[in-house]
Amino acid sequence: MPGNLTLDALTELVEQGEIDTVIMAQIDMQGRLMGKRFHARHFLDSGVHETHSCNYLLTVDQEMEPVPGYASASWAQGYGDYMMKPDLSTLRLAPWAPGAALVLCDIMDHHGHQDIAVSPRAILKAQLARLADKGMTAMMASELEFYVFRQSFEEAHDDGYRNLKPVSPYNEDYHLFTTAREEDLMRAVRNDLFAAGIPVENSKGEAWAGQHEINVKYAGALDSADIHVITKQAVKEIALAKGHAVTFMAKYADVPAGSSCHIHQSLWSADGKPLFLDEADPNGMSDMMRSYVAGLLKYAGDFTLFLAPNINSYKRYVAGTFAPTKAVWSRDNRTAGYRLVGEGTKAIRIENRVGGADLNPYLAFAVQIAAGLAGIENGLDLEPEFVGDAYTGEGIREIPKTLRDAIAAADGSGMLRAALGDDVIDHYVHAARWEQSEYDRRVTDWEVARGFERS
Repeated sequence: MPGNLTLDALTELVEQGEIDTVIMAQIDMQGRLMGKRFHARHFLDSGVHETHSCNYLLTVDQEMEPVPGYASASWAQGYGDYMMKPDLSTLRLAPWAPGAALVLCDIMDHHGHQDIAVSPRAILKAQLARLADKGMTAMMASELEFYVFRQSFEEAHDDGYRNLKPVSPYNEDYHLFTTAREEDLMRAVRNDLFAAGIPVENSKGEAWAGQHEINVKYAGALDSADIHVITKQAVKEIALAKGHAVTFMAKYADVPAGSSCHIHQSLWSADGKPLFLDEADPNGMSDMMRSYVAGLLKYAGDFTLFLAPNINSYKRYVAGTFAPTKAVWSRDNRTAGYRLVGEGTKAIRIENRVGGADLNPYLAFAVQIAAGLAGIENGLDLEPEFVGDAYTGEGIREIPKTLRDAIAAADGSGMLRAALGDDVIDHYVHAARWEQSEYDRRVTDWEVARGFERS
């Protein structure tokens, strides 16, 4: 699912006065779009070849604070430039932004000689190249969940993000009546994404008041990651225009269910054959699929950091909320971290239910491919299927409970270091340690309310 504009088509739209702005966007460490808005004429004259951005963009936290201690860029190195090289296969209309088109960019060194190894798109492309060397490709899809509120972004900010009011008053999972309240927003999301060349399948109410999910057609891993970040940007901009705040936080409050990002994945041959399918197997799983899933399970703790990158991410793992707490596999079982779906058909795939909506898809996809490849290359045997309620299962593999635990597992992972490189792992472990240290020095509302008078 590449973009839906060619340069010739863009040029024609510019000449007709329908497009006057081209958004050039790169992906930051948090999976956000960063970049510039070009006048369309200047893009066609110059930006189509390259533009530049400060290399601090791959060293900042969510608050855009330049974090010290990175090897790739620092004050000592002067925070120079990276090249933003547009990937013209991603050029598309951006109907939620009037008069605009959008193109995603790869991040390269200042002279455009090579990709920046720690940039999210480059990390995923490196793992896809490993697959290509073996005559394989990865198909993936991410299911994004988010909350919609009655307040605008400005109102939510001015109120300190307290007393947030979801657009609906009760759990709207699959409800067609209560989701009619926000259909003005969700219809715009579906239609604008579709007009941008993103094949939206559906949206639906999710498992709490004000929660929604958007589903997009299964595609190649790089396309799916691109679509994921564009979808988040579009949802936020459309909500902004309609006076609603939305959040993709993993857990925005104590009681409501968290927002997940379930990742479906399978491997295919270069000529389009489903490598996960064996119709003779009772579950339809090929030996390759079994080893791939065995790799996911063996290294589940190693790569949790890339599925749950923030302190808040770990607040989502609550039993009985459809967020998994155990890294086991099971057939069509939503209590397990890894769910077999599409069994016995060419659509057979494994659904990873561990990730939250706050993940960076390029990183999340890359580490799962790395783990799956490790399973295949080492001929790992798949453990027996877990049957029953995984929440109550005892003596089975658990998902790391805190960011601190996930950092230690990723930092010490020989598999991840061999697959992604020490520079990549050190970079993102450093980012996570900063997140942990920033949290550790903060006094929370909960602490004050609990201890102010009673300590």
